[in-house]
Amino acid sequence: MVEAQVAATVRCPVAPIHQVLCALQDPVRLEMVRRLHNAGQPMKCAALYDGINKSTATHHFNILRDAGLIEREPVEGHTHQRLRTEDVEAAMPGLLNSVVAQANREADAPR
Repeated sequence: MVEAQVAATVRCPVAPIHQVLCALQDPVRLEMVRRLHNAGQPMKCAALYDGINKSTATHHFNILRDAGLIEREPVEGHTHQRLRTEDVEAAMPGLLNSVVAQANREADAPR
């Protein structure tokens, strides 16, 4: 039990730039990151996606987590996702803000 608690508190490093960019290149994952960034706080998983099933969302969360962009956070007995803004900024200054700013511009643009 102690090992599980220690493993849960150890933070994964942010992945190399190619892995981070690969994670962000998918429109579904980019939208998840955009929503988390704009919220500025952990969010319930279901609030981060539309139009895909839960197993597909889990796949996308795993890719984002493997890239070091998000982590799970329990909140009142429910799993939330948290964007690792500070860690990503320390590893790749300006990347997350630039990517999300452009994603916001594109989301707000008339179609």
